[in-house]
Amino acid sequence: MTAHFGSRLRKGAVTTTVAALAVAALTASQAPDVLVEEQGRPTTTGAQPTPDLPADDTATGNSRYYTDLPPLKSPNPAPTTGTTPPAAGQTAGEAGVPATVLDAYKKAAAELARSKPGCNMPWELLAAIGQVESGQARGGKVDANGTTIGKILGPKLNGNGFAHIQDTDHGAYDGDTTVDRAVGPMQFIPSTWAWAGRDGNGDGFEDPNNIYDAALAAGHYLCRNDWNMATDGGLHSAILSYNNSTEYLNLVLTWLDYYRKGAHEIPDGTGPVPSHPSDATPSGGTTPPATPSPSTPARPGTPPNGNGNGNGSASPNPGTPTPQKPTTPATPSPTPTPPTPTDTVDHLENAGPAKLSATAGDAFTPRISTRAETASGSPVAKVRIRFTIAGDTDTTFAGGETVATVITNSAGVAVAPVLQAGEKTGAFTVRATVVGRTLPGVSYAATVTARAADTLTRTGDTALTCTPGGEFADQVEVKATYKGAAADRVAATATLIKSADDPTANDKGPYFKDADGKPVRTLTALETDANGLLKLPKLYADDTTGTFLLRITTTGGATLTVELTVAAAQTSPSPSPSTSPTESTSPSPSASPSA
Repeated sequence: MTAHFGSRLRKGAVTTTVAALAVAALTASQAPDVLVEEQGRPTTTGAQPTPDLPADDTATGNSRYYTDLPPLKSPNPAPTTGTTPPAAGQTAGEAGVPATVLDAYKKAAAELARSKPGCNMPWELLAAIGQVESGQARGGKVDANGTTIGKILGPKLNGNGFAHIQDTDHGAYDGDTTVDRAVGPMQFIPSTWAWAGRDGNGDGFEDPNNIYDAALAAGHYLCRNDWNMATDGGLHSAILSYNNSTEYLNLVLTWLDYYRKGAHEIPDGTGPVPSHPSDATPSGGTTPPATPSPSTPARPGTPPNGNGNGNGSASPNPGTPTPQKPTTPATPSPTPTPPTPTDTVDHLENAGPAKLSATAGDAFTPRISTRAETASGSPVAKVRIRFTIAGDTDTTFAGGETVATVITNSAGVAVAPVLQAGEKTGAFTVRATVVGRTLPGVSYAATVTARAADTLTRTGDTALTCTPGGEFADQVEVKATYKGAAADRVAATATLIKSADDPTANDKGPYFKDADGKPVRTLTALETDANGLLKLPKLYADDTTGTFLLRITTTGGATLTVELTVAAAQTSPSPSPSTSPTESTSPSPSASPSA
């Protein structure tokens, strides 16, 4: 066994805590606090648990999870085809993940690789959390669509051993109209599912009891705030946001390390079901032992069992005066609970811009800020402010979410995450409210405007000419800029106009061709590329000669007019036929001198 232990450490135990876990596995000790580090601090690098993080700002409400450990011997890497047997010495369940559950994790990771590539979400992390939260949906007890057979509910979050979270869903998810309970294979509390829920199997519903929906929601939840799972800091912050506990962090890292070493597919419903909940008592139960009732005080002068018969009913000895009934001590008044910072908030104030505007695809600046104040106007620190995006918009906070909760600083100010404008233009609202109180919120008006350009220039200076019935040799290419920078994805229109004073489309002269090859003289729905460039289709000429104008306009008012010339081909003048050189006549010979 010592050899196995050393081997596991050499193979990459995540932290010194994992070494403790290995010892625990060897000794079959699964006490709920087996993962607690000395002084309550994990030895992993990266994020630490946040003492001020409220339970309802985590995915699970810090609800119950399972402390069962993976087998000491990690599985050998193996393809998850469903046909590879487990490593020697293992049962199928030890290294296996139920088929439908495994498929859900891998599909969620693949979707996140497309939508949030910077997150670097491994499916093994989803599997690790799914194992700790529900034992892979209770060993893979799901139907063909991935919905659990029977609901998986956490304990009532009524403050008895757990956080106290009042009902937020009217029992819609957890069946409890008094308090909330964690729901489903990934154990989301209803208030978190309300904004984190996703439709992972494409059935049009967001169901926390469906492993496809829950796995995708868990992935998006872990990837928010631009956390990168390829870094220790991002990975640890994400896990702690799921359940704010050092023990939980280290346990999930242990299972993550285990699954990364290899796993295989097993049939649904055949996986082992965990048996060691984190709220287990020393006697093995999950309910804290009841507080014993105080004993009734014995009557003065009477033996504990009266006359020895054990019922305390013997009469007093003759001559002994009957003692007076003892006075019941007054119940001490309970010490009043001091108000929390949230209790002292009287109102919220706008500490940032009242109106915001950004071009589609850009970040809004400045960021939204809200201040919590008492009735006298003093700032209140450590208050949770929830920012919610409302309206018909695809704008999100950094990380892709539409809801964010921020704790006020010492000045009572909560600064919302960066707002990232989407492509949908128009107005929407960001609403700031106090979590845990019913107080008027603060609204911030925001507008997304279309991408724009203020300047258009040709990228070449070649004259654009053509003969009647021919095609122009060069295509028109322009560059759009906005305040000197390339204006990408800007909408543009190109029209062959009648004249500089008449911008209506011409009915003769140069033209473009549509998909059927027919002449068109107006092109809409054009858009510049990532470098602000726009290259128009080829231009053709009819039989009309002359000078014509092509006008290009963009959103934002940039305009460029390009001159086109259609002229008959120039014929070079034929050279004059050369005249034959005049034949020179020899002069008459001189007369002979007379003799």
